[in-house]
Amino acid sequence: MTRARRAAGIIGGALAAAGVAAGLARSTPWPSALVIRRVFEKGAAETVAEMEPFVPTGGVTARTGLRYAPGTPDTTFDLFRSECEGGPLPAVVWIHGGAWISGASKDVEPYLRILASHGYATVGLNYTLGPEASYPTAVEQLNTALAHLDAHADELGIDRERIVLAGDSAGSQLASQLAVLTTSPEYAHLLGIRPSLRREQLAAVVLTCGVYDLGALSTLDGILAWGFKTALWSYGGDKNWSQTYVGSTMSTIRHVTGDFPPTYISGGNGDGLTWSQSVPMATTLRGKGVDVTELFWPANHEPPLPHEFQFHLRFDEAHQALDATLAFLKRHT
Repeated sequence: MTRARRAAGIIGGALAAAGVAAGLARSTPWPSALVIRRVFEKGAAETVAEMEPFVPTGGVTARTGLRYAPGTPDTTFDLFRSECEGGPLPAVVWIHGGAWISGASKDVEPYLRILASHGYATVGLNYTLGPEASYPTAVEQLNTALAHLDAHADELGIDRERIVLAGDSAGSQLASQLAVLTTSPEYAHLLGIRPSLRREQLAAVVLTCGVYDLGALSTLDGILAWGFKTALWSYGGDKNWSQTYVGSTMSTIRHVTGDFPPTYISGGNGDGLTWSQSVPMATTLRGKGVDVTELFWPANHEPPLPHEFQFHLRFDEAHQALDATLAFLKRHT
């Protein structure tokens, strides 16, 4: 089975199953959200298994299940650090995807180990998913995580002046949101959250296969659009999220400024989010004067590269993306 067909099957299966669940309840997103989560978890486990053969067998230390906030079981993080480098290392702080309602740091652990082996400290953050918690709980938790990393940088071996925010899919949206929070006082005031980091501490941002314009999602139709809308209802806490501050403040494309950090942004040509989200975000950032490094393929590229293509390391394009990401990190850290 090709990677495109496999990805489409996972997403299609999740949404079809969730469609059945939707019939169980019209006043709550819980049934559909939990079905979507189960299917996405299965897909994530398969992707982890696909990445594992490419993880270095040595040279990286790991500390998992560390806690950045007391009292909440979801507020944990994993730390991977190159053994080949001494002193504090630039930190790539990665936020996992999963449509804001599924996923965990373990889903990106192989990729973080690979990045760490090239001379970095990599951090995988966990946060409370929807519908267990509503927006902006995850943003508040992740901002607290950054405060913890800053306060404990010395013992963690992190260079607090060279922090890279990164993420995939929904995690990419969250990474972009934290970057806007850190670089735009007006946005921080609008969201009502005090940023934990100074602008100068953010060396760069890595955005892969993300969502940055919820308005574009709200105009979609069909089963795929229904799935996104259900996920955002679960995460945003309001069925009419597109008409509230949720849709506005999550749409980081509306709030980026020229102070946004240098950005690497990428997406697969077979992923609809690339054309409606990543390409417009790259264009907007560049228009603001931000240093943008992009990696996109023509629409007719074969085979079509699906959502989260960068994790499918059996294929050449995923290695091109990894090489481009490492070159970007080296240049900006």
